[in-house]
Amino acid sequence: MSALLLRSTRAWISVPAPAVNRYDTAKTSGAHVALVDLEDSVAPAKKQHARTIAERFFDGQATSPCLLGVRMNAPVLLDGIKDLAAMSGWRAKPAVVLVPKVESARDIELVAGVLDAADYQPFLFALIETPRAIEKLPSIVRASRISGLVFGTADYAAALGCGMGWEPMLHARSVVANSAASAGLAAIDSPYFQMDDPDGLRQEAERAKALGFHGKGAIHTGQLPVITELFTPSQEEIAHARAVVAAAQDSGSNITSVDGQMVGRPFFTMARSVLEAAGTREEPTR
Repeated sequence: MSALLLRSTRAWISVPAPAVNRYDTAKTSGAHVALVDLEDSVAPAKKQHARTIAERFFDGQATSPCLLGVRMNAPVLLDGIKDLAAMSGWRAKPAVVLVPKVESARDIELVAGVLDAADYQPFLFALIETPRAIEKLPSIVRASRISGLVFGTADYAAALGCGMGWEPMLHARSVVANSAASAGLAAIDSPYFQMDDPDGLRQEAERAKALGFHGKGAIHTGQLPVITELFTPSQEEIAHARAVVAAAQDSGSNITSVDGQMVGRPFFTMARSVLEAAGTREEPTR
């Protein structure tokens, strides 16, 4: 899967590993990525049972409508090491591995070193959720095997002792989106934790998209349609992008105007990105 297609994995959801009865629901929920969680949603006493049973999440992976993955424990912890040992022996392998508490490129390289094989290389996403991770992002995104970044507001806010509202998290979100863009990686925003507030979800998703995020996590299947809608280019956005691309062709990629707005090369690049994200071909050259 190309970096472009990874940036089209817009809606993410996870299910606790012990909740086997919810596996099929997660996989058929309409999410683009469904994860089985070995970390935050699993009590310490149930970790070993979770990593044993989680392999069942990948049954039928070849025909799954979405990418299937795992949220492991941090690789610097004993539970993370045990997760890697277990995953390396799983018959069915996760397509995506979300690596929590990443604070250096070495964390990603460690996971890749254990899991990579001649016929298997999972997409590795770094969960950015600590102040140190924000400081180290320029080096983290240079890890050779990293595929994307996921921002985690809950742990980050806990580390700072601040709220999880938009303003307190704005700086960290901006750094995550910028760092991902600098390396051509996918950037996935943290879930919105209020299940009964669709307007709040929509507003936060719109703001995250405006910052440069490509998708967002969900805590409930009911949030997925809103996330998918907002991170998928609309028909209006596609039509405008086509007009800008056509103007670029007509002007020889020189500065011109579309609907009264001056456009130049940065606008042409953005328009082509919109069409690529929508899976839409450019208008033929005239």
